[in-house]
Amino acid sequence: MLNPRVIPCLLLKDTGLVKTIKFKKPIYIGDPLNAVKIFNEKEVDELVFLDIIATTKNRKPFFELISKIATECFMPFAYGGGIREIEDVKQIFHLGAEKIIINSYAVENPAFISTVSQLFGRQSIIISIDAKKDLLGRYRIFTHGGRRGTNLDPAQFAIKMEKMGAGEILLTSIEKDGTMQGYDLKLIKKVAQAVSIPVIACGGAAKLTDFSAAVKEANAAAVAAGAMFVFQGGKSCRLNKLSLPERIRKNL
Repeated sequence: MLNPRVIPCLLLKDTGLVKTIKFKKPIYIGDPLNAVKIFNEKEVDELVFLDIIATTKNRKPFFELISKIATECFMPFAYGGGIREIEDVKQIFHLGAEKIIINSYAVENPAFISTVSQLFGRQSIIISIDAKKDLLGRYRIFTHGGRRGTNLDPAQFAIKMEKMGAGEILLTSIEKDGTMQGYDLKLIKKVAQAVSIPVIACGGAAKLTDFSAAVKEANAAAVAAGAMFVFQGGKSCRLNKLSLPERIRKNL
């Protein structure tokens, strides 16, 4: 296995940086550009930006914000939220993003993933899967920021997305999101064992051992976190000094 990547996952509500707990009640925590400037100084491998309401509002990505992020960001970054057209993809890449992230639209129109893969390459596409257990204890995919349930099994859907040309899976446990209670290792392992493309574990990280468990026990190829990296410091975002990315990487 290649060295696992350490990826801050930053949530956007329109143009502000927010944090959520179990995908609910987004709390504003600052300017995303300030966060980018902070992470430029740290040894993170890449950044992920997810606009959590673009799809529910049925609007396009904020291209102006993406352009500003690209100007400030010294590392590769991926952007997701509201992407439904090839022209959107072209514009996001043109502005400087290295990868796009597709969530709800991959469920609605799987053929779109195949088209994007053929045009831009497998390495440019991340499929975001948000999952939680249903009343029967089965993992199921939820779309539109966790608001719409499906009967889709995350592992089976990941297999389908790999066949359609996805390059990576960003797997988030809705039940663990923002709780800082550790990753859902069972969910991660279930999906990671089903596909050959990298799985990025997200949702619930709180301490260094959580990251190593996701990699060593659940076979994640990368670890992502939000709340553990960024927190409210007055009206600005600051890096949580207890969880510097270089310390995480050394523990993997």
